[in-house]
Amino acid sequence: MISETTSPSYLQLYRSGELTRRVEEARAALADCTLCGRGCHADRQGEEPRGSFCGIGRHAWVSSAFPHHGEEPCLRGWNGSGTIFFSSCNLRCLFCQNYDISWSRTGSPVEAQDLAHLMLRLQELGCHNINFVTPSHVVPQILEALPLAIEGGLRLPLVYNTGGYDSLESLALLDGVIDIYMPDMKFTDPEVSQRLAHAPDYWDVCRAAVREMHRQVGDLVLDDHGLAVRGLLVRHLVMPNGLAGTREVMRFLAREVSPNTFVNIMAQYR
Repeated sequence: MISETTSPSYLQLYRSGELTRRVEEARAALADCTLCGRGCHADRQGEEPRGSFCGIGRHAWVSSAFPHHGEEPCLRGWNGSGTIFFSSCNLRCLFCQNYDISWSRTGSPVEAQDLAHLMLRLQELGCHNINFVTPSHVVPQILEALPLAIEGGLRLPLVYNTGGYDSLESLALLDGVIDIYMPDMKFTDPEVSQRLAHAPDYWDVCRAAVREMHRQVGDLVLDDHGLAVRGLLVRHLVMPNGLAGTREVMRFLAREVSPNTFVNIMAQYR
């Protein structure tokens, strides 16, 4: 455990000017997008991008933002995790419990200042962190909003709550920005991931992403109150008939990431 006075890592990047450089690099990446495992190479600089799986252009779409009391105890604490739900997920799994959000552009498009305001509002409500849900396709938009939020007084840890289909290019932009990575590790079998998420390379992409996430932030660290402040927390949904490859996921984490990896084994498949 560490003291609750530890500052989020993104503040140092902001002070050094590196965060400004990352914002510019991320904006440029929208012109030929490879920010997630889809690698669409779509031009997403306009509002109606052609050829992109996510269908999200220059501005992120936010479905909802609120203090979430259903996340892991180390994230929700007593005041909730400050979740910002982005719509139009880059995976769209057939069994998704949030399909009404993830399968379409629900909610509203947000400018950088609007997204920054949402972060600050969640901080004002007493949330313990800012939790970006399905953020893989909107990394540039998140980075663009972050300096504005910092200037407004943001000091909470940032949680990257992802389906695990993230490119190394995108994660490089987030190095030193994200405090807590919380990826799903959904499937190991290419035939299963193709059938359920149209992503036959999911396991390869996800393994590389999780290795990089752990390299950046290490094992999960809690403060004196049991709240997560930094590190990797993996989610894994157990599925019928071994479809999720649970044994292989656990073997990978123990042998190739860290035997101390925090894992939430979930059973809410329906």
